[in-house]
Amino acid sequence: MKKIKIGIAGVRGLSTMQGFQAIEDVEITAMCDLDEAHLNDAADKLGVEKRYRVFDDMMESDIDAVVIATPMQCHVPQVIAALEAGKHVMSEVTAGVTMDELFWLCETVEKYNKVYMYAENYIYTPQVQLVKSLVEAGKFGDTYYAEGMYMHNTSNLLVYGSGKTSWRSYWQDGVRGNFYPTHSIGPVMQWFPGDHITEITTFSPGVRHPYGVKQDSGTTTMCRTEKGNLLNIRTDCTSPHPHNMDYYHLQGTLGCYRSKTTHKDWDRVSFVGEDSPSCNMQWKALEDFNDYLPERFKTATEEQKKAGHGGGDFFIVKDFVDAVRGDAPPAIDVYTACEWSAVGLLSGISVTNHSKTLEVPRFRPDMPLDEKRITI
Repeated sequence: MKKIKIGIAGVRGLSTMQGFQAIEDVEITAMCDLDEAHLNDAADKLGVEKRYRVFDDMMESDIDAVVIATPMQCHVPQVIAALEAGKHVMSEVTAGVTMDELFWLCETVEKYNKVYMYAENYIYTPQVQLVKSLVEAGKFGDTYYAEGMYMHNTSNLLVYGSGKTSWRSYWQDGVRGNFYPTHSIGPVMQWFPGDHITEITTFSPGVRHPYGVKQDSGTTTMCRTEKGNLLNIRTDCTSPHPHNMDYYHLQGTLGCYRSKTTHKDWDRVSFVGEDSPSCNMQWKALEDFNDYLPERFKTATEEQKKAGHGGGDFFIVKDFVDAVRGDAPPAIDVYTACEWSAVGLLSGISVTNHSKTLEVPRFRPDMPLDEKRITI
């Protein structure tokens, strides 16, 4: 089997590292970062010899694929450069920072016919995968409502240690709306198979913080899907709040799920049954239903689990490698990545226009030109 050579762009984003190292015939052979000190430190620890400060220079090397883990405003330009250079791509979130970038991204993937996979690792957590299996088994009945919340105060990241203004002051906290939606949307969309988001409306309490940036003190985005289901997506990166970056809720006609809200809490489910009528349901621990876990999570090795998220950070990398080898399509393709990212981009327009409802384009192969637009 031919060895796959991987390049990493952005050495602060090394969540995939242990996953690649755990796969046979895969080798990280190049790394790139503008900060030479960080680049050398990371490459020294990992034993990577080829080091680049210029991304285009790494694209001229003999790598087969690249992981884009740079700041989000760099994702699309670097993905396009990689695809043009004949490299397969795994891109960190979000897919792009403008709607036009999302359209360019789809067009470029179609043009060069290389693998593009979106690195939304939250859908790979064992809990999300277990709930997905329970949905597929019909335990929740017909699912029709879900919530996803990402609560992460990033005010300490607005300025670098050197005193220079961070990119986050502009591309994240410098904009309005739900700028970072896919850790919430990705998992809950796993529980609505075959469905797509068609419209969104975003609400916020405005700016209630002292940081001097435009980002709201939390935004709530309501999403409606093709099948009439509702999603409640909330992001808050400015309010004083303990980390709670993976809160989820799911409601169906026969049951519901609620994730833990603190480290001491527990994931729970409740289902309608003969001993639990709908008017008198009781919570049960989600882990009581571990028999429904996908087989690869049940049999995950300790090495795979060490990659992060109970093995999730290994399996997302494994799926990417399988796609590069031609053994399977990318688990999260470019059209899904753009749909989820568009929710955040459109939310900024919605919230600045009195919570106006906006259509989400239906990203798909050979999308007509007259659909590549924002409808207000």
